[in-house]
Amino acid sequence: MRRKYILSMVLIAFIGCASANVHRKNVQDDTGDRLTVGTVQRNIKVGMTSAQVIEALGSPNVVTTDEERREVWVYDKIATDVTYSQSEGESGLFLILAGVGGSGSSGSKSTSQRTLTVVVKFDKENKVRDFAYHSSKF
Repeated sequence: MRRKYILSMVLIAFIGCASANVHRKNVQDDTGDRLTVGTVQRNIKVGMTSAQVIEALGSPNVVTTDEERREVWVYDKIATDVTYSQSEGESGLFLILAGVGGSGSSGSKSTSQRTLTVVVKFDKENKVRDFAYHSSKF
């Protein structure tokens, strides 16, 4: 019985030892209808109508015109990911299992930002004539 208890405690300690980076990957939503470079590459084509662009990307952040009064749409997205992970007692658990008392705690914080800018240029018939995008992560 004591052996099963010790093995259970060791297993719990290993499960609880996740770094902030691992935790961020587990909680960060990289699915769904979020605007990504892949979404732009797969869905935006020269000749599409403005309605098709809205269906693929949603509404733009900025709508303006160029020198020939043709519409230009800008999608400008910024995301900040902050992950904080704290562990308390894992090192203490190992010391207790080894027969030595003690406790410990550790923590980790990770912050990153992503940007994506998409520019869609339309012709006089309101069809895509050109598009470009820029993505960064820091």
